[in-house]
Amino acid sequence: MKRSAGHADAAFRFVLTMGIVNLFADLTYEGGGAINGAFMASLGASAAIVSIVAGAGEFIGYALRAWSGSVADRTGRYWTLTFVGYGINLLAVPAMALAGSWQAAAVLVFAERAGRALRKPTVDAMLSYTTAHHGRGWVYAVNTALDETGATLGPLLVAAVLLFKAGYPPAYATLLVPALLALATLGMARGRYPFPSQLESASAPSATARRFGVSYWLYMAAGMCFAVGLMSYELISFHLTRSGLTGQVGSPVLLSLATGCGVLASLLIGRGYDRFGVPVVVVAVALSALFTPLLFSGKWLLVIASMPLIGVGYAVQDTLLKAMVAGVLPAGRRNLAFGLFYAGYGCGWLIGSVAMGLLYSNSRPALIALAVLAQLASLPLFIGAERSREREAHP
Repeated sequence: MKRSAGHADAAFRFVLTMGIVNLFADLTYEGGGAINGAFMASLGASAAIVSIVAGAGEFIGYALRAWSGSVADRTGRYWTLTFVGYGINLLAVPAMALAGSWQAAAVLVFAERAGRALRKPTVDAMLSYTTAHHGRGWVYAVNTALDETGATLGPLLVAAVLLFKAGYPPAYATLLVPALLALATLGMARGRYPFPSQLESASAPSATARRFGVSYWLYMAAGMCFAVGLMSYELISFHLTRSGLTGQVGSPVLLSLATGCGVLASLLIGRGYDRFGVPVVVVAVALSALFTPLLFSGKWLLVIASMPLIGVGYAVQDTLLKAMVAGVLPAGRRNLAFGLFYAGYGCGWLIGSVAMGLLYSNSRPALIALAVLAQLASLPLFIGAERSREREAHP
């Protein structure tokens, strides 16, 4: 009993440590993400360019995860991939201070997303070893809540720099500090937990399947539909500044509001999913789908009201999807499973971003309809996946 309790405590400390890493990491790249769209617009990029660059960046950031996950499973060098990924992911953000054209900025956006792709499957797979102790929803909820805390503080830090009329380059340069703190904390995590697989409960391993089941592919299809309707903040910030709804400072402040709400949403959704399952999925996706109509209402109060719904969407993406996939991981192929799932999710994100970028200047009603219907279309797939998972677990 004492050994089990010790394992549980060590597992939760690992979750918290990696959460702190992600807090500083999100502070860095979400701080940059809050102004990427406006910065590129100031360099001459159009709405279509901003949205397509954001979508292509997300596609790179998701598509490469299948490869990085496969490499991690084959080589066992998950910590190496994690360190390289975080290094590229984080240092590309303050490097935006040196970008003199939207093309250069786009390259750095792609680099930042590629770095995230290298480390994301390995981190999620390492966290999966702790889920038998604390519940899939709760583990990923705690980790997400910490990184969303960073995502809340990052835009506020950027807004503070812009408030003093320092401009975009100094705002990006300031983000070098949290980037270095994230890398330092990651080094501590590697030193204290060199073999995260040893944190798993021997009596209740979280990866029991021998192959990718029907439920896994249904989760991927559902994730793709959801991603099509989840708008990038680059396009949101472009819309907010170009429409006159906010100035330079207002856009990152609203992102902080959204991500701050995402912290609470992640904890509620994660704990709720562990206890109630499918009904929590239905409510969360339905709330997320309401975001786009409110954003494009043109009314300031409704725009503010839409921000918590973005937070719900982030919680679905960063907590709920991970918790569901963690329940159908094939034994010995955890990193690949997360990587493949993210690759499919990235395809959906790219399709949605390209479509929204083109529709933004041509048909706002069509853009709204696409976003709402795509997210609602994910619900039957999520429900089907949950039922398939239950059948696979009890054949």
